[in-house]
Amino acid sequence: MSTTHPVLERTRIKICGLTREQDVDAAVAAGADAIGFVLYAKSPRYVSPQRAAQLARRLPPFVTPVLLFVNESTINTIAAYAYLAGATAQFHGEESPEQCWAATQQGARPYLRAARIPLGDAGAGFDLVKYALDYSQAQAILLDAHVDGYGGGGQTFNWSLLPPNVNAHLVLSGGLNAANVIDGILAVRPRCKSLSVDVSSGVELDGPGNKGIKDPEKIHQFVAVVRAADQQLAEIKYHV
Repeated sequence: MSTTHPVLERTRIKICGLTREQDVDAAVAAGADAIGFVLYAKSPRYVSPQRAAQLARRLPPFVTPVLLFVNESTINTIAAYAYLAGATAQFHGEESPEQCWAATQQGARPYLRAARIPLGDAGAGFDLVKYALDYSQAQAILLDAHVDGYGGGGQTFNWSLLPPNVNAHLVLSGGLNAANVIDGILAVRPRCKSLSVDVSSGVELDGPGNKGIKDPEKIHQFVAVVRAADQQLAEIKYHV
């Protein structure tokens, strides 16, 4: 008698805000699909394009470096690409669709566009369907919590208030950690074409002075929990 196994819809994982060689190595060893470098000078996780390139040289094939920009000029964005072949851009400020298109050299490079979702009940007023349409050239829309400054500040928005059907690939971010990522995946995955997850503070060492300092145990735990969520989704889909 043959046994049918459920097909896993694999959730891609990005570990963001890396600043040290050992953290890059830990993320790769855990099975991350992408590594994020923050090129926003006001961030405590900032690295220069040269430093990002130095860290990215440790990446094996098929692990993607992602460069996070916040309202950076087109000239500086294109200049940063010169240091990292094959990098994906992530625009996290007020960049318009036209600015994203120009900064990626008319679509020659893929990019992610961050959507900053208001906290609490106000999240229901964010028109994600229109936002995804406006940025239809983006490879995916990254969902983050809207807090002061840029980045989710370790906070989650109300996932249940997202539209039921968004015609886009989504990346769930904002306050994720090993304790809540399964709930986030189960809540958001049915609403979009595909879902990835993005974690930063949720895999860092505890303490206010450790922004950008990752904990390899937390990274491995986070990846393991995401894989468990994939298995759970497969079992739900195939009624195993």
